[in-house]
Amino acid sequence: MKQSIQLRLGQHLTMTPQLQQAIRLLQLSTMELQLEVQTVLDSNLMLEPDDGESSAPASTEAPQEPLNGRENERAEGADAEVTSNDETIPEDLPVDTNWEDTYDMGATSYSAPADGDNRDFFETHNGEGQSLHEHLFWQFDLTPFSDEDRIIGEAIIDAINDDGYLSATLEDLLESLAPRLDAETGIEELRAVLHRIQHFDPLGVGARDPAECLIIQLLAMDPSVPLRDQALTLVQEHVNLLGNRDYNQIMRRMKLTETELHEILKLVQTLNPRPGSQITSTPPQYVVPDVFVFKKNGKWQVDLNSDAAPRLRINSHYASMVKRADNSEDNTYLRNHLQ
Repeated sequence: MKQSIQLRLGQHLTMTPQLQQAIRLLQLSTMELQLEVQTVLDSNLMLEPDDGESSAPASTEAPQEPLNGRENERAEGADAEVTSNDETIPEDLPVDTNWEDTYDMGATSYSAPADGDNRDFFETHNGEGQSLHEHLFWQFDLTPFSDEDRIIGEAIIDAINDDGYLSATLEDLLESLAPRLDAETGIEELRAVLHRIQHFDPLGVGARDPAECLIIQLLAMDPSVPLRDQALTLVQEHVNLLGNRDYNQIMRRMKLTETELHEILKLVQTLNPRPGSQITSTPPQYVVPDVFVFKKNGKWQVDLNSDAAPRLRINSHYASMVKRADNSEDNTYLRNHLQ
């Protein structure tokens, strides 16, 4: 058999490690991908999340350079302009004079966000909201109370849960406050303070059950509101039937037609059975889309959201510790993680 060298062209698919990893990661959802990336971050010290900041520490104080001649003249001119404005403003202005008539408002300008700021212009950027207890204590401090009623009111507000309901009975509160109150203070004093707190904003807070919460809100309405008295009777006497949606029994007991009951229910549905839910300190949770779908040239197009994909980078500090000619155990460990 004679040996010879021949050149042949052929195609074959090679499953490289990169291709295998890409096929496996493309099958994961956004949540599964984030979990996979977090697992890799915990097991590989060479990787770190890329938050857009440089790993090298930057100097916080910039060196001050001397001003050149033109910048010095510009600074002196600005100081002179401020001085001239101060000198032209009189000490006493007429009552019917506007500020713009004396001071040049054109010198002030609004500083727009930098181009590198990726915030949505229409998004509300505010701090953490006020909690329900902070909102109630703010109103409590503005309301005149005696020293003893203030002790009772603080205990009542502390016992209000996030839904706005009183989570403790008045008897338990009286027992816990007995050492701080007069011996003659009874349960009626606690009811009086609770009644004042129940008319704080949001209306109905401090109620002991949903029926009491709705009754407080109905009583606060103007008596001339249509069907207000019928709705009050419904909540006071037939709240169990209302909870069970036994409308036929309600119509028979209150002697109402189906149309009248429907209008009364519409009024009751305008009330809030959970007044505490109106005040929340939890910041809004914005949903990050996985894909963007938009219409381009008459055709629908789907693009992946690059912000939803995690960004990683190699830790430059640990990568610089790898020595090429060193076969020690630590260096081999670093090389394996870098690879």
